[in-house]
Amino acid sequence: MKIICMVKYVPDVDKFQFDFDKNVVIRHNIRMILNPEDAKAVGLALEIKRKDPSTFVEVLCMGPKSVLPMINDLARIGVDRVTLLSDHLFVGSDSYITSKILGMYLSRQRFDLILTGNHSIDGDTSHVPSQVADLLGLPQMGKVVSVMTDNISRANLCFISENDSAKITFTMDLPGVLSISKESAYKLPYLRYEDTQRSIEDKITILTGEDLGITKSEVGIAGSLTKVKRTFVKEYKKRAQQIVQVDDAGIDKTYEFLRSHGYLGGVHDE
Repeated sequence: MKIICMVKYVPDVDKFQFDFDKNVVIRHNIRMILNPEDAKAVGLALEIKRKDPSTFVEVLCMGPKSVLPMINDLARIGVDRVTLLSDHLFVGSDSYITSKILGMYLSRQRFDLILTGNHSIDGDTSHVPSQVADLLGLPQMGKVVSVMTDNISRANLCFISENDSAKITFTMDLPGVLSISKESAYKLPYLRYEDTQRSIEDKITILTGEDLGITKSEVGIAGSLTKVKRTFVKEYKKRAQQIVQVDDAGIDKTYEFLRSHGYLGGVHDE
């Protein structure tokens, strides 16, 4: 089985910057992190690979070359190939153009399953997974919390998707696209110290728009049809902070706070 994980490196939410004139996130000279739900998708792929070592896992990322050190670490924890689509022409691409760029690469590949996160913390539209699936003519399902990883076949797989009211089990014919939810339990394995200096250059491929046969007018701000009516920065109210001592009074106060806010709804006093 071959699995391709679509991932995105996003600005650290503590150092988020936005260009209001161009309506784009500023991604240069700020700390980038692997989108949390995409990390869960890679974690799932590597879990499948652990159970079936013949599984081939590729990570596909569109972004600046500054993310290469982090991408290298994915190769060091067990990913077989990492492909970075990087070109200054891609800057400012909306979700549809992003999907087209990813889809152009994927349409030339052989794979059984595409995994990705359900949301990205710098956009949260959830457009890309479904748009990529539509461009490729594949089935797609989001909000996936669990995949039956034992005895996966190349023909189909079973998984559980969760909505606001229920968890539902589905079977999907492959190839297909699954978007992994933040509620899933999948995690990336830790990078072992002995692997930190492991040579992985042969696993990394960097492709530009020219490599994909893309012209300037097709991508970036010029090619994007999305029109932003208004942008704003969400304001957060400062929360009151209360420090309690580690004694009986502090424990009672903490318990009362958790109970009054509904965190201990299933606990009853005897």
